[in-house]
Amino acid sequence: MDTIFTLLMVLIMIASVLLVIVVMAQNPKGGGLSSTFGGASSAQFGVQRTNDFMEKATWTLGSLIIVLIIISVVVMGKPSVKAPALPTSTEAPAQQSAPASQSSAPATTPAPAK
Repeated sequence: MDTIFTLLMVLIMIASVLLVIVVMAQNPKGGGLSSTFGGASSAQFGVQRTNDFMEKATWTLGSLIIVLIIISVVVMGKPSVKAPALPTSTEAPAQQSAPASQSSAPATTPAPAK
């Protein structure tokens, strides 16, 4: 069980690193924060269209990460070891003796039979 979880975590990390590389390698489309700070001028004269491969790779890696995370939750969500059962006592609890100040009659013991 632990080896499957470890394998899934390694695959998630690899896919995450690849996703970061793919996103950083894409050409900016302009707009958003980049146009606010003067980044729009470089996008106007550069490539007008984002590479289809990069866009598909981004969506594929993002989807892969989500699927791997869901699989790891399903795999680790089922406990492999049952929790120990609480001990059940069939004996009655011990009776507490009354305090001596409340007892008015002395305790009597039966005489041995002859």
